[in-house]
Amino acid sequence: QVQLVESGGGLVQPGGSLRLSCAASGSIFNIYAMGWYRQAPGKQRELVATITSVGSTNYVDSVKGRFTISRDTAKNTVDLQMNSLKPEDTAVYYCNFRRSIPRFDYWGQGTQVTVSS
Repeated sequence: QVQLVESGGGLVQPGGSLRLSCAASGSIFNIYAMGWYRQAPGKQRELVATITSVGSTNYVDSVKGRFTISRDTAKNTVDLQMNSLKPEDTAVYYCNFRRSIPRFDYWGQGTQVTVSS
């Protein structure tokens, strides 16, 4: 059974940094994209950043220039480096692995990120 486990969330002051990590346990194949999503209270879950198997990245406009996604394909891990954090970045962050064949999404349990003074 595949599980995604996130770590690295917490409380940080505006302008600070956090690094989120996600690791997959169990046998996992045909993953063509990994990503991070977030959900703030009262809002829908939104895509934050994704990275494909060939290293192509995509970011939501609000985090461009501040967040960096990276992956280690051999270890099945994906990280999100978050710099210059803002209060509006406060949310539960979820790790996602997308399998291509057959199509399936794996999700982590979520990690809380709170940006507040």
